[in-house]
Amino acid sequence: MTDLSVNVDHVATLRQARKAAFPDPVEAAEIAERQGATGITIHLRSDRRHIQESDLARLRETVKGKLNLEMATTEEMTTIALRYGPDQVSLVPERPEEVTTEGGLDLLPSGERVVAVAKQLKAKGIVVSVFIDPDSRQIEHLLSTAAGWVEGFEINTDSYTQADGAAAQAELQKIVQVTSMGLDGGLRVFAGHGLTTANVRAVASIPGIEELNIGHSIVSRAVLVGMEEAVSEMLRAMA
Repeated sequence: MTDLSVNVDHVATLRQARKAAFPDPVEAAEIAERQGATGITIHLRSDRRHIQESDLARLRETVKGKLNLEMATTEEMTTIALRYGPDQVSLVPERPEEVTTEGGLDLLPSGERVVAVAKQLKAKGIVVSVFIDPDSRQIEHLLSTAAGWVEGFEINTDSYTQADGAAAQAELQKIVQVTSMGLDGGLRVFAGHGLTTANVRAVASIPGIEELNIGHSIVSRAVLVGMEEAVSEMLRAMA
C-alpha cells in the first residue's frame, strides 16, 4: 500500500492565527503516526506563516517515521536543513504572495541551483526530492542534470484534483506517464497537493508511487472529527 505522510502545516496555521501555544503541530504529528501515517511533512516558509523553526527542532526529536521538510532553494533554508537533518528535503517553489504552493519547480531555468543545494544536503545523508508538475520535460531534465544528487520527485497532483470527467482522466494519465519515466530512470516517486478522500484512490493505486503527502484536507477534517479519525479516513480512502 502507498504510504501516507501527513502535512501538519495548517495545524500551525490555526495556532499562528492567535499566536497561541495551541494547537500544537507536534502533538498532531504524534497522533497521525499512531493512526498509521508513516511520515510527517512540514513546509518551513521564508515568511514563517505557519511552521516555525522551533517546530522543526521538536519534530526532529519526536517523529518516529520519516520527517520530510519542504523548503525553497535559498541559502537560509539550506543552512536550516543542514542544522536539523530531516530524513528528506523536498525542494519547492515559493512566492511571498501565494496562498499555497501554486505549481511545481521549473527545473529548466532553476536546475543549476537545485543541484547545488542537493549536493550539500546529500553530503549530510539527507534524501532530496523536487516538487514538479507532471510534465515529461521536467523528468527528462531531472534525469539529465541532477541524477545522483536528487533521488526522487513529488508529482504535483493539483491539476488532477481540479478537473472532472475526461479532463481528470487525462491529468491522471500524465501522472502515470511521469511515474513510469521516473521509475525507469531509477528515481523514487511521491505525489501530493489537493488530494482528498474523494479523489485520492486513483493516485494511490498507481504502481510505483511510494508515498502521498497530504495536509490541508486532513487538517480541515480533523477540525470536525479529530485528528485520529481524519487520518484513518484518508488511509481507508487510499486503500
